[in-house]
Amino acid sequence: MEFLVTVLPWVQIILSIILTATILLQQTGAGVGGAFGGGDDSIRYTRRGMEKVLFYTSIIVAILFALSAFAMLILRA
Repeated sequence: MEFLVTVLPWVQIILSIILTATILLQQTGAGVGGAFGGGDDSIRYTRRGMEKVLFYTSIIVAILFALSAFAMLILRA
């Protein structure tokens, strides 16, 4: 139990760096005009190749990060 309390913060730091990187590396389908309501071409947009891998990786890492945060709450209580 002491080992998890020691290692879990480092795991969270690594997961947060990976999560930030995968989110920042994803390309957005909308440009600046999409932020103001123009040019909604993303309705028929499908992810392919590396973008799909980054998308699924960010989901998995986000779930792992949330589980590690929940485990830290349980262990600290």
